[in-house]
Formats: sequence, structure tokens, C-alpha cells
Amino acid sequence: MIVPMKKISLVVLENERREALKNLRKLGVLHVEEVSGSSEELSSYKLQNSTIEKALGILTEIKLGKKEAPKQTLIGKEAAFDIAKKVIALTEEKKTCFDRITADSVELERFTKWGGVNPADFAELSEKGLNLALYEIPGDKYALIGEEARTIVLGKDKSEIRFVLVSEKPFVVNERPAGIPAEAYQVPLPRLSTADLQKEISDSKKRIVEIDSELKSSVQYKDSLKSSTGAIAKDIELENLYSGMGIEEKLSWITGFVPVDSMAAFESFAKQQKWAYAASDPAEDDNVPTKLKNNKLVSLIYPLTDFLGTVPGYHEYDISGWFLAFFTIFFGMIFGDGGYGALVTAVALIFILKSVFGGKKVPPMLGLVLLLGVATMVWGAVTCTWFGLQPEQLPEWIVALSVPPISNAYADVQWLPFWTTDTSCGTLGTAQNLQIFCFTLALIQLCVAHLKGMARYIKDKAHRLKFLGEFGSFVQLIGMYWVVLSMVVDGNVFPLMGGDVYGLPWGTISIAMVGGGFAFSFVFANYEGSVVKSILESVKNIISVLLGVVNVFSDIVSYIRLWAVGLAGAAISGTVNTFAGPLVGHAALFIVLIILLVFGHGLNMILNLLSVIVHGVRLNTLEFSNHLGMSWAGFKYEPLKE
Repeated sequence: MIVPMKKISLVVLENERREALKNLRKLGVLHVEEVSGSSEELSSYKLQNSTIEKALGILTEIKLGKKEAPKQTLIGKEAAFDIAKKVIALTEEKKTCFDRITADSVELERFTKWGGVNPADFAELSEKGLNLALYEIPGDKYALIGEEARTIVLGKDKSEIRFVLVSEKPFVVNERPAGIPAEAYQVPLPRLSTADLQKEISDSKKRIVEIDSELKSSVQYKDSLKSSTGAIAKDIELENLYSGMGIEEKLSWITGFVPVDSMAAFESFAKQQKWAYAASDPAEDDNVPTKLKNNKLVSLIYPLTDFLGTVPGYHEYDISGWFLAFFTIFFGMIFGDGGYGALVTAVALIFILKSVFGGKKVPPMLGLVLLLGVATMVWGAVTCTWFGLQPEQLPEWIVALSVPPISNAYADVQWLPFWTTDTSCGTLGTAQNLQIFCFTLALIQLCVAHLKGMARYIKDKAHRLKFLGEFGSFVQLIGMYWVVLSMVVDGNVFPLMGGDVYGLPWGTISIAMVGGGFAFSFVFANYEGSVVKSILESVKNIISVLLGVVNVFSDIVSYIRLWAVGLAGAAISGTVNTFAGPLVGHAALFIVLIILLVFGHGLNMILNLLSVIVHGVRLNTLEFSNHLGMSWAGFKYEPLKE
């Protein structure tokens, strides 16, 4: 259930607000409304946190061998911040060294054909009245150089000639010397002498080695840096609240929410601290956090919903129990193979026993995995599906566990509808029976949604007539169930008009239910105190209202994915067995056989798991939730605590 909340407005003396926040953190029951504080201390804490997190990212990427891994050294927050700054500085210096090596290497590459060059020598000669410039020119263009240009050829090859231009006058920037043709390219002097560039590269490489050693040594503080981020996050939280609290006339206040089952503890603590507070029920427009409270079995679904980040709004439904029940069924049907279920169950049991014998608490996730593994085994048993093997390859006692109408062992058998012995009305095969099972699950789950809606509105005096709108959707859903069976499964067995099920024309009845349910929904779905306004609202949105009928049909049909995805998984496992079949009995190929089976079935299990996340979760969070009117707009109750 969703635990009811009380809205708390707490007033303390301005000069006691920091101590009050620390005491509230010790109490650990008040979920504080979001505030946006601002202070130098807050900025400092944020800087520390971002610096340490950046350093952690750097240290995490450092790969160490088993012998290199240092023993962790514990240090405080301040020291951790200093280490983090040092790690970042070393990393930036290392990047600078690499950039310098790259730039210097490019410079040296430019002067490979020129030999040693020193800009200082050129500057010294220039001071003595002898100006030199380096040039390159294509070999066939050298003859274009005028007589007024004094040149000394230093080297040549097939494509170009390298020469020095000698002048007693200083060269003018951006002005080509007399006699030098446009084809000649002036070679800029290097930043340093080529000898100094080589030394700088060598020094940079040595420094990189030293930096790597220092960074590896800093890995010993990684655990301390991790713990420091948590401690600083608490400082940020406290400082943000402290600087964001309302202040007026030496009083300071803060608002938040306390679960009703924690109110006694809060009131007692407030009296002890001599705080002033006001407690009231949250208003409709209050942004109230959601705290879920269920028994241990239902709580098994929490690891999944936490992973998905799905939290019901405070004024929505807690469907944890229904989510767990239907998700368990969906998982079993999508995984579909009893052999896979046995493996999942075995792995879960091993880890559970390891936790028990190790004196540790069993994680809820293991309980959920165990439940899902057992569900998969049950579904594999009733459908006679074990590692993709054919029924004739399985022991008779395993085949006997299956339920004939939906068992692969009876895939060639045609079944009469349960309400007749007349073969003229048509028969149903195993695949059709499985489709009917999927649609029946849809009917049950979606009917639960509208029954919950009816129960909610019957208690709401202001909107009680909305009960009839939910009732209309409920009736429409039941009628549409027969329509789906007729259009998707078999129109002869489930005719849209007439039909004889224990003497009742269910085809005709279903059409009437769809029409009657639509009428109730049209009139009362938007009821807010006036039937006329409700009808006008439906008329105004007539397109979406009409599409709602189509949506009911598509929502039921959507559950066929359970059969289709399970069928795909069975086909893959059967294909793996087909490939492996010729290898059975060949001792020399035994290892290949094992690798093929493990890889093939392992890949199939991974694909099934992805299908569960995509399809099994979707039916709960989309189809089911839409019929409940849920948007999962909530956020978790997270009290201020140490």
C-alpha cells in the first residue's frame, strides 16, 4: 500500500537552523520539500564533489595487475580532495606532455631533410648584419630565381631543391624578397633547435612514465575517494537546505512530509527539541513523495521497479502485488522453457544458500529470481517444453505433467470447445488454446484495473457517478474479449453473431456489451458533478472517445505477444538442438557439442531476458496502467537522514 503522509511545516530559531537540520538528519523521517540554496560553502562542497568524482573516473580507468594493486589507504575528506586535485593535475600534465611530443615530432619531421637547425644561430647572424631564410622550391623552378637573389643550395632530390637566401637587409614580414618566385616556399624556423626538440621529447616521455607511476600509486586512495563523495553529498544536502530555508524575524522554517506511521516519533522528537510545527493532510496540488509498504512476498518486485525507476504517484494505486503476480506469469510464458527455469532456480538457490550460510541477509533480488525460475519451470511443465526437446525425447512422467490442451505433446490433437460436443462448430489446436490463454490473461488483468477504478469511485462522494464510467469500460472489455476471440482465434468457434454457449448467444451478447459499455463510458467517464458537462466533454473529444473502443481491442490483442515471443524462443532452442544433433555420439566432437549447446541456449536465454524486459514489463506499465489511469508520475520517499 501507499503509506499516507502528513505535511509538516517546521519553525525553528534562525541561529539554530543548522543544528536543527543535523538533528532532523539523525531522526531520519522528514522528507524535505525541494529547495534551492546558495552560499559559498555550497559552491565549495560542489567543487570538491565534482573534483573527487573526476579523479575517481581517472583512477578507475587505470589498469593494474594483481601484483601491482596497492593496499587501500584510508584518508579523510580534506586529504581526499587534495589527492583528487593532484590526480587531475597529473592527468592534465600528462596530456600536455603528449601534446608537446606530438607538436615537437611534427617539427622534427619538417626538418628531417634539413639536418640540425638552431633559430638562435639565425638570430645571432642577423645581429651581425647577415640575414638568412630557408626556402624550398620544385627542382624545375629553381632557374626562375632572379640574379639579385643570393642563394646557397643545401640539398636537392628528385622533387625539390632546398636553399638558403642570404641578405644584408632584414627581411620584411609578408613581403617576398626580390628575385624569389612565387613557387618558392619559405620554411618557418622551428620553435627550438632540433637538438632541443629531441631533448624535449625525451624529457616528456620520461615525465609520462613518472606520472603513470604516481597515478598508479594514487589508486590506493580510491576507496577513500568513493566514501568521501558520499560524505560530501551529505554536506551538500545539508548546506543546500540550510541556505535555502525561509527566514523572517529571527525565525526560520522548512516544509516536508512524514509518513503517518512515523508521526509519533516525529512529534516526540519535536517536543524534546522544543520546535514549533504544524501537521496537515497534503493538498491535491502538493508534490507528495511515495512510500510503499508491503509484505515480504510482494516486496520481491521492488528490485525490478527500482531498476525501471517506476514509482506510482501519491494519489495513484500501489499495484506492487498485481505487478508481481502478472509479471511472474509473463516471465514464465516468455522464457517458456522448464529447463531454462530449472537453471535459473538452481543459480538462485546456490546464491541464497551462500548468503544464508555466510550469515548474510538474502537480497530481495535473489528471492525474485527464485520465484521467476519456479514460474518458468511450472510453465515448461504444463506445456511440455524442456530445453527445446521433442516430447518423444522426454521421459513419460515429464510428459504426464503437462496440460493436454496447451501441451506440445498433444500438438496434433484438435480440441472441442468445453461447452459442446458438436464437432460442426469447429475445433481448436494447441496454438489456438495458448492464444485463448493469453487473451484470458488480458481480460483478467484489465478487468482488475477497472474493478479497482470502480472501488475507488464508489467511495468518492464528489465523483461517485464515475463509477458508472468505469463499469461501462468493464462491460465493454468483457464484450470485446469475445470479439478478439472471433477475429483472431476462430470465427466459427466464436461467432460474432449468434453462437451457442450453454444456450446463450454470446456473439450477440458481446456486441451488445461493447455498445452498452461504450454508452456508459461516454456518459459518465468525465463526470465532475454534472452529467451534461460529462457528455459535452465526451462530444468535444469524440475522436479519442471512439478510438478508445479500438484501443480496448488492441490492448487485449497485445497480450498475444506472450505466446508469440515464447514460440520464437522455443524455435531457437529447437534449432540449436537440430545443429547439435549430428554431433551426439562422436567422442572427438564432445567439446564442440558442449560449446554449441552452451552458446546456443545461453544466447537464447539472454534474448528471452531482453524480451521479458520489453514485453513482460510493458504489459504491466502500459496496457494495465493505462486502464488504471496511472502515469507513474511519483517519486520515492527519501527522508533527510545520516
